Amino acid sequence: MGVKKGFSFIVLISFILLNSGCKKNPTEPVETLALSVEDVSCTEAWVEITNSNFQNPSSLTLFVDDKPNQNITLVSRDTILYIDSLLPNQSYKIKAAFASNNRQQTTNEVIAKTLDTTSHNFTWQTFTFGEGSSSLLYDVAIIDENNIWAVGEIHMKDSLGNPDPNDYNVAHWDGTNWEIKRIYFPTVCGQTSLTPYPAKAIFAFDDGQIWISSSGDKIAILKNGVQVNQFCLPWSFPINKMWGTSSSDLYAVGNSGNIAHYDGKSWQKIESGTATDINDIWGSTNSLTNENNIYCAVSNVFEPGDYKILSINKNDRVDSLKWNTGRRVHSVWTNNGFIIYAAGGGVFENKRGYWQEITDIPLYYTRKIRGNGLNDIYAVGDFGIFTHYNGKNWKVYDQLTMNGVYNSVAVNNNLVVATGYANNQAIIVVGRR
Repeated sequence: MGVKKGFSFIVLISFILLNSGCKKNPTEPVETLALSVEDVSCTEAWVEITNSNFQNPSSLTLFVDDKPNQNITLVSRDTILYIDSLLPNQSYKIKAAFASNNRQQTTNEVIAKTLDTTSHNFTWQTFTFGEGSSSLLYDVAIIDENNIWAVGEIHMKDSLGNPDPNDYNVAHWDGTNWEIKRIYFPTVCGQTSLTPYPAKAIFAFDDGQIWISSSGDKIAILKNGVQVNQFCLPWSFPINKMWGTSSSDLYAVGNSGNIAHYDGKSWQKIESGTATDINDIWGSTNSLTNENNIYCAVSNVFEPGDYKILSINKNDRVDSLKWNTGRRVHSVWTNNGFIIYAAGGGVFENKRGYWQEITDIPLYYTRKIRGNGLNDIYAVGDFGIFTHYNGKNWKVYDQLTMNGVYNSVAVNNNLVVATGYANNQAIIVVGRR
């Protein structure tokens, strides 16, 4: 009996020791790093690295085509890595190596294909409009190469050579000729009479709708080139520009810091936080998040006021980007919300979280900047400054300079159109590549 109890005691002790010996020490969390390509230009790539188990700063080495490119210390869960000095139209293999739990590890490998440069070579045509009084065009929209709309005020003479009391406010290209037209706005809000007031802004949607604003608070809607409606905003302010994703998601911006948003049913006033004029609005839809990145350019051209760029988030809350250039900002453009270009008292780009002036362009006041992509950007403005970025360098078209102003520019594939005024006439310049 005693032997049996002794044996059982030995077995119990052995079992406890065995189990305690098999227990594993707690393991430290394993870092999991993943790379993804956010954007590319002709000579640059932006790669996001995500640490799904981030706890402490991590060090890594970035490799491009299996060659060390840069050493980085991660201080947050998501970090954008900037890679430059690449060549146009090339594919690069990118990965990162890092140490975790005393073991050397590598991330997934991604391929970044840089953009090819675009051509600077265009064939140019210039068209002028107006007789007598000063005519000018403020804005332009390209539907396709055979359907272009420019808006402003065009003064003509009647059949007797006298000034026509009813001005034209639209010029339309049908693929063969320009035709000047009248778009009608409410003469007085709440009444039925209509007047062809000067037109200030235009925006075209994919469904065939074109929205045109007066230089005040009135908007006309065209469908497939035919006017179908006109109305006044619920509150009055001079509209400067419009942008939207659809005719049920449109923003209008204007003087004294006014921003209005139409959701397809009603207009809502958005508090901008500024009383300075908002000259431009542009946005893009992030292909990964499907959210809009919307930016507004704020400054008075001839008077004191704020110099800033506003951003509008999905809840229509307005924030300000850091704009420490000390220059006026008249226009803003982005193709994805990540890299931003601004124009006004110079042309600036923001690629890495700070603004850098583009010094290849003469320092004239630039009034509009637009692009097809990061390898195809245009800026126009005072004294006929007309410049193009092909992804590698900027070119100024000296033959297009004039004693006048380009107010706007639009681009669609290999077609670019600028509008403005010179010598008391409205002017349209068309470039075909």
